[in-house]
Amino acid sequence: MNIKKLLISAVLPVLFLTTAVAQEVEAGDNTPKKNDFTVAATVGYNSFTSVQALPGGQDSYSASAFSTNWSDKKLMVGIEGGWFMTDLWKLTLGGGLTFTNNPGYYGMDAIYNDETLILPGYENVVNSNSFGYNINLGVDRYFRLKGVKNLMLYAGVRAGYAYAVNEQYVPVEWLTKSLAETFNLRGALTFGVDYFVLPYMYVGLSVDPVCYTYGYVAYKPQAGMDKLAADNHGFSFLAAPTIKLGFKF
Repeated sequence: MNIKKLLISAVLPVLFLTTAVAQEVEAGDNTPKKNDFTVAATVGYNSFTSVQALPGGQDSYSASAFSTNWSDKKLMVGIEGGWFMTDLWKLTLGGGLTFTNNPGYYGMDAIYNDETLILPGYENVVNSNSFGYNINLGVDRYFRLKGVKNLMLYAGVRAGYAYAVNEQYVPVEWLTKSLAETFNLRGALTFGVDYFVLPYMYVGLSVDPVCYTYGYVAYKPQAGMDKLAADNHGFSFLAAPTIKLGFKF
């Protein structure tokens, strides 16, 4: 919640500042033209996923698919690029990539004198590697508003894919590598509004009236075992509200 408040407190002053500056600039048409490009920072519930491998050596394992409800996702800062194919049609592309390595270390056995504990033992530190990415593609149709300068509505479609994998290895002889992977597919209708406050700057707000997400997760706790998998289907309405601060060039 503190992160959400910090992001909102950082974005809102910029929106008010750019609007105030725009009012001092000579009135003109700042709306995009064919072959214009845009780059925007976004604050919203972007499509992403993550997973953690199950520790091996257990008596039994269970799995359940992760929630595909957008309101269960964390608030994220992202980036989105766009290209106006015509004055009113725009292609969009966004995404991200991450990789993390946590080195593993051997533990130490506890030291006893007869049955009296002298020094406690240290457990092994798990060696873990994580990799993930997400990508979002979209097409938007813009609409000019008569009598309202530099304010444009748009409607479009979005398709997204997110993937993550995590592998863990505990450095002891009886345990082999544990693996987990997950992905989700997302399709949505989107509706938004962009206000081109300056010839090179705009602010925007968008929401998905309806979206569908398919989620899948699979675990392989030890070598030689089949994958333990689960999946789900999710439908959301008025989902993923997003604030944008962008530049046009």
